[in-house]
Amino acid sequence: MGGVACPKEGPKEKKARAREVLKALKAAYPGARTELRHNSPFQLLVATVLSAQATDKSVNEATPALFARFPDAKALASATPEEVEPYIRRIGLYRTKAKNLVALARRLLEEYGGEVPKEKEPLMRLPGVGWKTATVVLGAAFGVPGIAVDTHVARLAKRLCFSEAKAPERIGKDLEALFPKEDWVFVHHALVLHGRYVCTARRPRCGACVLAPHCPSRQA
Repeated sequence: MGGVACPKEGPKEKKARAREVLKALKAAYPGARTELRHNSPFQLLVATVLSAQATDKSVNEATPALFARFPDAKALASATPEEVEPYIRRIGLYRTKAKNLVALARRLLEEYGGEVPKEKEPLMRLPGVGWKTATVVLGAAFGVPGIAVDTHVARLAKRLCFSEAKAPERIGKDLEALFPKEDWVFVHHALVLHGRYVCTARRPRCGACVLAPHCPSRQA
């Protein structure tokens, strides 16, 4: 699929195709949202940090016990990384993530009264939080517009010929230029779901894909 050449189209044609993609996504995933289970912005932040280089499934298997023991920033800030490790041992890079989570909770408690900031720059200053994590949390927890880019979104952006960039931030900007701002959070979640279950990295299910009529990379 990677060898398919993108069509020569101007900004208007690409935006028109993006509108059709958006319609198809809304029909297929009307209630698109993160699959990470959480009961608060803090828990979503923790789950999203844990999801880096890990599957949502593995995170969801670990977080019920983790959140039962450390339900908020105050509880987690009082722990040591060694106390957190057993709860997330099944997740990749668990030692590093345990250190980051404890440091993150302490920073939240010291600087923000235990609450998750609603702005990107303060979020990105927290241990273990990068651009993607901050964008996901702001959108899912607070409805702040933004298209976060993970491996699924990046793959679909390339296959749909919506972005040729490699850096996630650049891909996000390319996508945001094509879709209405009020749909950015939805677009992120819908593309993640579509990439996870239909437009997979290997053997994409083009025959069952609602985006196929608008996708230059579709298989014959």
